[in-house]
Amino acid sequence: MKHTEAFEKLVADIKSQVREISPKEVLEKLDRNDKFHFVDVREDHEWLEGHAKGASHISRGIIERDIEKLIPEYDAPIVLYCGGGYRSALAAVNIQKMGYTNVLSMAGGIREWREQSLPEQKPPEGAAAYVSPHVK
Repeated sequence: MKHTEAFEKLVADIKSQVREISPKEVLEKLDRNDKFHFVDVREDHEWLEGHAKGASHISRGIIERDIEKLIPEYDAPIVLYCGGGYRSALAAVNIQKMGYTNVLSMAGGIREWREQSLPEQKPPEGAAAYVSPHVK
């Protein structure tokens, strides 16, 4: 998707405030069973079409409202991703402003994940939107 110049500028500024992680590094964390929240911040319809295996879902539109209920620990490791790394960077900055201290944004988002042929899944019908399988 082609973004506007103003949006690109905003995200470039935001990304200077966010730590990024590559899709391969995320997969390595999953394979090691590291304890972290792997969160897809795309819209509901995008999530339902398929998402990175092992991810949970809190859409960008509600993450600031619901994050404290779903992930109450401010030092919890969190990896956010979206379609291309833009919305996840925006979400990461906002939840950092709310006090979260261990937030990463997956560089390249699901687009990069798919380009690398990393594992995907679809949620089972009727599944709850948020499930965090990696934090015990």
